[in-house]
Amino acid sequence: MIVGGGVIGLLTAFNLASEVEQVILLDRGGVGQESSWAGGGIVSPLYPWRYNCAVTALAHWSQDFYPQLAERLFASTGLDPEVHTTGLYWLDLDDEAEALAWARREGRPLSGVDVASVERAVPVLGGGFSRAIYMADVANVRNPRLVKSLKAALQSMPNVTIHEHCEVQGFIREGAKIAGVNTAQGEIHGDQVVLSAGAWSAELLSSLGLELPVEPVKGQMILYKCASDFLSCMVLAKGRYAIPRRDGHILIGSTLEHEGFDKTPTQTALESLKASAIELIPALADAEPVGHWAGLRPGSPEGIPYIGRVSGFDGLWLNCGHYRNGLVLAPASCQLFADLLLGREPIIDPAPYAPAGRF
Repeated sequence: MIVGGGVIGLLTAFNLASEVEQVILLDRGGVGQESSWAGGGIVSPLYPWRYNCAVTALAHWSQDFYPQLAERLFASTGLDPEVHTTGLYWLDLDDEAEALAWARREGRPLSGVDVASVERAVPVLGGGFSRAIYMADVANVRNPRLVKSLKAALQSMPNVTIHEHCEVQGFIREGAKIAGVNTAQGEIHGDQVVLSAGAWSAELLSSLGLELPVEPVKGQMILYKCASDFLSCMVLAKGRYAIPRRDGHILIGSTLEHEGFDKTPTQTALESLKASAIELIPALADAEPVGHWAGLRPGSPEGIPYIGRVSGFDGLWLNCGHYRNGLVLAPASCQLFADLLLGREPIIDPAPYAPAGRF
């Protein structure tokens, strides 16, 4: 049983469905409608060199795996997650030297480029930038389509049951064993319970007397619609980014706000994001955003997710706390989780993500 139907919960279910007798997926709303829908979908941490190596290990595995995951989902559902390899330019970084040193150390294709070449490659880019680094193989995934394709794939599997609008209120305990969950619709039993509830994971674990350091961190974004060839590459400066979709939609993000579970879009954020959009791409001054929304990231210390068994509670597992990188890290996190649950050789060392001793 999997509690939480974001990309982590959906992909966990997808990986397990062919290996176990039955999978039940529960979500408090509609699956994939929270941070998995709201994010930008860059298949890289925004500043990968600033992260702990535990995050880097998951990111590298996922980046290599995403194209084949998208192809598999498209072939089975007809819904294309649109993994779009555009490359990414970082502009005027304060820690450019550290970024380039990280790339040499990790063997990643990141290099310094002159701004004139960036202006030729991205003619709509704003002026005033003096330095740039570039990674050619960075992709973005169209996350709303990713979650739709995952949902469709699961719905086609006879041993998978999805309960939407089914809020989990607590756990069923049989001594030291977690035997299922209590919901507004009644008890639902399961041999193994996986908590993948994003920003709500800590609230659910608190009913067991556990204090998981995962908190909601609000992020707001805006969306423009341009010609399909308007922006050829992702660009990032001063913590804000522009992401082109294949059809000409341009995402601009994002804010970082500690506002509890309030995900109301604000006028202040709208104006700030519009200003960033115009600084990056001046032509957007003549366009009005066609969308503005907010989501809640599952903030965790250093952004390192919790993946594995919860000690002291037989049958309870975590795959949560991915902070800003849920979409980036999902393929590796969910493969690692399946390896641990099924007792297989894990794809990477699971120790940094183990819940034991971390809360």
